[in-house]
Amino acid sequence: MSIAGPAAAALAALSPDQINFINLLPKAELHAHLNGSIPITVIQELAHEYLACATSSSASIVSNDEIRKGIDKVLGGPSIDEISDFFTLFPAIYAITSSPSALARATSAVLCFFLDGDYPQCAYLELRTTPRVTPEMTPEQYLRVVLGELDRYGGIRRVGLIVSLDRRMGEDALRECLDLAVKFKAEGAPVVGVDLCGDPLAGDVTLFQKYFKEAKAAGLGVTLHIAE
Repeated sequence: MSIAGPAAAALAALSPDQINFINLLPKAELHAHLNGSIPITVIQELAHEYLACATSSSASIVSNDEIRKGIDKVLGGPSIDEISDFFTLFPAIYAITSSPSALARATSAVLCFFLDGDYPQCAYLELRTTPRVTPEMTPEQYLRVVLGELDRYGGIRRVGLIVSLDRRMGEDALRECLDLAVKFKAEGAPVVGVDLCGDPLAGDVTLFQKYFKEAKAAGLGVTLHIAE
């Protein structure tokens, strides 16, 4: 994907020596969204495979037509003018990463994008994701798949995981996500924190206070999305 807009103008203002210095400078990315960082080519592959296997009776809350429209919007470079425009992009991506194998491929591709190559995007990465219930995974299984891919990249030395708590979650789901984050950290997994995320117009943020206090007591960091 080409660089455009203000970023392209900033890049054009740099000399070759400055660009080389930036390439060589070790960097840390401390809040990469897993589902928002999947390379376009991998999204295309997963969408093609999902739609080739899907039937009208597939166990998904998103129809095949909606998935096609969502992927087309992502590939076409969506226009995001309102907060609702942002959140409409993700149901299709969630659908095509709803199996353990697809989630593992997506996670591996994101890690490869950030950490591999002659000039890695960063030397240390913190990846955030919300544990999801899918037809093939519980929230715990979801996190195990993601953590399995993180382990292949050197674990806590190179990459950490932030477990997100969505504003739309009820108390049972919030409790489950926090307990999983604490459990995996205690087991030695590279879980480094929890995150408040999701539509800023949804939910009651005061419900999260006790969970974040517990997270801090367990040695987890806390990050808050004020808005997307």
